[in-house]
Amino acid sequence: MRIIIAVAIYLLFPIIIVSAFHKWKILQKIGTVILAYAVGIIMSLTGFVTFEPGTADAATFESIQKLIMNISVPLAIPLMLFNCDFKLWTRALPKTILALVGGIIAITVAVISGFFIFRNTGVNDIENVSAMMTGIYTGGTMNFNALGAALGVDPTTITLVLTFQMLITFPLIMFITGGGYRLFRKILPFPDESTSITLNSNMEDHGIENYGMMLNKKVFPKTMLGLLLSIGFLAIGAGLSLLLYNLGVVGDQETGTGKLNELVIILTITTLSIIASFSKKIRELPKTFELGMIFILIFSIAVASQFNPYSIDMSAISLGLFVLYIMLVSVIIHIIFCRFSKISGDLYTVAQVGLFCSPPFIPPVVGAMGNKKVLISGIVIGLIGYAIGTYMGVGIAYLLKLF
Repeated sequence: MRIIIAVAIYLLFPIIIVSAFHKWKILQKIGTVILAYAVGIIMSLTGFVTFEPGTADAATFESIQKLIMNISVPLAIPLMLFNCDFKLWTRALPKTILALVGGIIAITVAVISGFFIFRNTGVNDIENVSAMMTGIYTGGTMNFNALGAALGVDPTTITLVLTFQMLITFPLIMFITGGGYRLFRKILPFPDESTSITLNSNMEDHGIENYGMMLNKKVFPKTMLGLLLSIGFLAIGAGLSLLLYNLGVVGDQETGTGKLNELVIILTITTLSIIASFSKKIRELPKTFELGMIFILIFSIAVASQFNPYSIDMSAISLGLFVLYIMLVSVIIHIIFCRFSKISGDLYTVAQVGLFCSPPFIPPVVGAMGNKKVLISGIVIGLIGYAIGTYMGVGIAYLLKLF
């Protein structure tokens, strides 16, 4: 009975979270992902999802957890990318591209230098943690979760990293929306260059995560079409993984493990999703981004519920310092880059938020600054981050493993 209730929480609480998110503005400031992780951690700390090791219930629940985690992220990635108009890349202003490039350079330098500084301080699985930090700071939680799944990172490590990241990044967002953007305007006192790209007025008014009307009889069937496409891409990714296994490229033929290689599947899905987004018919499927977020919330609750507080030791302090180092160094390098490139303080601000927190955070920040001219620039930067974050993270992981 406890297994059934736990699975019901995994699947139903995301619906409750997005419903509350849609109604109460205070929850919109907290964010759906933070709420989902909170639910999962509560499940863990209360012992509700802890079963006696070696029992049938423990084995059954573990297999269900793995199934939910293995399916939710691969389904979320296409849904969240379908609505992204990557043609905006070619229409974005040079300053927007410069702000993006500066952010990518900053996070890469911060992660790689942090790896060499902290690699002997007891940070567990530091190569993959570095990869996940690259992903979350070039597009947000989607890339973070995708890399965690693809690289097989321990759920407790995933939860700890995200917890530290939230504890460190959340004050930055509060500082910016509370008036901190004025400091960046003083450091970067350059004029804004407005863009001629128009943005859907509904997005401007309600933000990117707009869960209203999802069950509308005209909207729901089209959203389900997006889900079917996502399932199809998952099947193609799984098929490619099996093909590479049979060719001896991935997995272990002797033990029969690795037939479904998460890394191959996720990179395949990401690539196919970006290609599909160039189709106007697919790009205009309604509410696919929001449905993808619901799958991300399912994953977030499941992975956070595997958090084991008894596994925390002194290495957790080093992990927290590692995350703090990456954020501070990347912010400083990005500011220096923007100063030399004469990028305005507002454009820097939305670029930083778009990379650190993903596009849904851009409209509230723009609203606080009162400068809609940089709205589309921030969203474009965040969308590109969605697209490249997973690739960058995988590249960083394999590069650092050489050391």
